[in-house]
Amino acid sequence: MSAPLRRVVVVGGGVAGLATAALLAADGHDVELFEKNDALGGRAGSWEQDGFRFDTGPSWWLMPEVFDHFFRLLGTTTEEQVELVRLDPGYRVFFEGVPGSIDVAADEQGNRDLFESIEPGAGDRLGDYLRSAREAYDLAVDRFLYTSFETPAAFLGRRVLAHGPRLAGLLARSLESYVAARFSDRRLRQVLGYPAVFLGSSPDRTPAMYHLMSWLDLADGVRYPAGGFTRLVEALADLARQRGARLHTGTAVTEVLTCRRTTARGDRRRARVTGVRVVDADGTSRDVPADVVVGAADLHHVETRLLPDDLQTYPQRWWDKAVSGPGAVLVQLGVTGRLPELEHHSLFFTEDWHANFDAIFGTPTRVPDPASIYVCKPSATDDTVAPPDHENLFVLVPVPPDPDIGRGGVDGAGDPLVEAIADRAIDLVARWADVPDLADRVVVRRTVGPADFVADVNAWCGGALGPAHVLKQSAFFRAGNVSRKVRDLYYAGASTVPGIGLPMCLISAELVRKRLAGDTSVGPSTEPPADAPADAVPDGTVDATAGVA
Repeated sequence: MSAPLRRVVVVGGGVAGLATAALLAADGHDVELFEKNDALGGRAGSWEQDGFRFDTGPSWWLMPEVFDHFFRLLGTTTEEQVELVRLDPGYRVFFEGVPGSIDVAADEQGNRDLFESIEPGAGDRLGDYLRSAREAYDLAVDRFLYTSFETPAAFLGRRVLAHGPRLAGLLARSLESYVAARFSDRRLRQVLGYPAVFLGSSPDRTPAMYHLMSWLDLADGVRYPAGGFTRLVEALADLARQRGARLHTGTAVTEVLTCRRTTARGDRRRARVTGVRVVDADGTSRDVPADVVVGAADLHHVETRLLPDDLQTYPQRWWDKAVSGPGAVLVQLGVTGRLPELEHHSLFFTEDWHANFDAIFGTPTRVPDPASIYVCKPSATDDTVAPPDHENLFVLVPVPPDPDIGRGGVDGAGDPLVEAIADRAIDLVARWADVPDLADRVVVRRTVGPADFVADVNAWCGGALGPAHVLKQSAFFRAGNVSRKVRDLYYAGASTVPGIGLPMCLISAELVRKRLAGDTSVGPSTEPPADAPADAVPDGTVDATAGVA
């Protein structure tokens, strides 16, 4: 039986929203997406000036099999949608107080050799570490990522029970302590602890379970989509449109519309969705009817701004107890001349990490100085992002998630603290990487501050990533993807399960699709046959109303 037509509105045109629109439109639903900004992409945005084009958000392509699976659900492949370049070395790391740098290799053996050259015996220990990381990663993909934790199957599967004691141990200790028990050299500990930042946290606040992240960058490798991450956004938007979704930009959703209902046994939700209210670019307000609404914007915004108090599953008091990932000051620099001192990805680690992370996550917060920073130089790989004989630099400085730090601007026009943070970051790169004239070679400069994240993507408290992956906000402890107060209201994106990052956003879209199809299975959805036509409805969508939560 084919799926009956349901009118679906997706709120937010970031990666999660576009992915949700594409999957649900492919399943036969009537899908409209509304994005308040003039361009799609959300955090995965783009900015151009004077021949430079900057990605303004994600810059690491990890977990390639998640992208492969997602595209196959839509009858296509990653190769058909984007051209991926494998980075070798994966990234370069500079350490405060240690001359020179180290290059992290593109494969496991290269990194085992690297670790052995720094600390005798560390090569074999890294091999053991990565085997454990791979086991944890495979278990996570198989049991914990592609599920909304609706049934006991997510907790009671044979693999979960077999690994129960080990999982408990990995959840009970920090990533920092897990690494420190195996490696002595500070540089190696920092390389293995850094993935916590991808999760919006710090090594001492992140469960050791997340050592699985090291499998991704130290063994599986780091990739880059030619043309930049805007190519992913374009591919998702094209796929959604090809399958019938209608995508609207410059149109803000101001309210999720509901009607009150009498609660039934087993379903105590007080209302059901009837549509959304939007404001078009010309200021015109109108109501758009819908049978299903998917909030793919920041969850705090959807819950606390688009719903009345009594229909909020996650009201402000819930957020007052939640832990945000870091804020960020972003610095986009167009630089004349080449910078061989930097790789496509370069990391700059301060010696006292605890002080660095405590400044961001502790109480009271402060802007760390010096700060551990990340620098992306996509012009090392992609000659389309900068004019000839110029470099494109994207600098990320983690700071507290505090909008009071301010907004950025072009050519130094941002708020004073944001520009001061940017100046210090440029100086740090110049000194540690031995590029003394770096500041003088800047021909394009733009900064972004925490207040910009609030204004541009409705980010909760100015955070750059979303709720941190501390224990109480990981796996089944993370915010769920369905409203407990409003029937047919769902959520997708980094704020909800399974979490932060582009792959997680794609999975969150699939989780919404599974909920609408009444699919409570644990693990990735069944893919259509390889020879199925591109517009074929993915397998497993026989009745979109069956089992709808």
